[in-house]
Amino acid sequence: MLPYFLGCPSWSEPGWRGSLYPPGTTSPHFLQLYGRCFNAVEGNTTFYAEPAPATVARWAAQMPEHFRFCAKLPRTISHSDNLTDQLSSAEAFLRLLAPLGARVAPLWLQLPSSFGPSRLADLQQFLRELARPLAVEVRHPAFFARGEEERQLNRLLRDLGVERICLDARALFSCASEAPAVRHAQAKKPHLPLRPAAFSHSPQLRFIGHPELAANDAFLAPWLTKVAEWIEAGHTPYVFIHTPDNQLAPQLAWRFHQQLQARLPGLLDLPWPLPESTAVNQLALL
Repeated sequence: MLPYFLGCPSWSEPGWRGSLYPPGTTSPHFLQLYGRCFNAVEGNTTFYAEPAPATVARWAAQMPEHFRFCAKLPRTISHSDNLTDQLSSAEAFLRLLAPLGARVAPLWLQLPSSFGPSRLADLQQFLRELARPLAVEVRHPAFFARGEEERQLNRLLRDLGVERICLDARALFSCASEAPAVRHAQAKKPHLPLRPAAFSHSPQLRFIGHPELAANDAFLAPWLTKVAEWIEAGHTPYVFIHTPDNQLAPQLAWRFHQQLQARLPGLLDLPWPLPESTAVNQLALL
């Protein structure tokens, strides 16, 4: 078992056939193969639409018990005018995901950039009443200004044992490519200061990478040190790796793990679903 959780934004990427998945793999088998390599995934799909109960049942049948599905609360909740008014909807969402059991941990609350300091009391009440392992991502500039408003947010989260998700998009914004996937990702992702935090035993990192794998190494280096420190301190970090169109996200995650092994020599190898002669050798050339 790995001492940390590592994954990508999703498992349902047809473009991973021939790298993470064997050629010809059909979508019903993606999750099972993904779970042989990675032990966590971002639950982006639940942000946009709630899954059908039959879909959740299928996930429950395929997800290993040690797997972690960081399901995002639907945007109808996170982007509402009043979080507390959405508590019943949040509870209904949790009942929908109940077949996944402890694998839904932590739940993610991704707040919009319009959610500012004036709504901290609303956030506090929502987090207290929901009473579930949670991680929160904020995007309002005041929460990155190192002033009293940011300190209030941090105290609130720390007191409740709620993690503050750190999003690092520096590698993405260092890219000068005109490729549509890069331009789209740069337009969509927030460009915010880094706020590494460990307010609970499960610090959270989202890394948005450069499309050239080696170009990420300088940006990953401080995170390799930080993640190794967290693990050595007894924490269980979560690391999620993106690339602009996510076609190379598994390869970049694999690269991160290989480099982390140099910091933590006892760290187990990351398994790969395809034979070494195909996928791993392909990765070594990138």
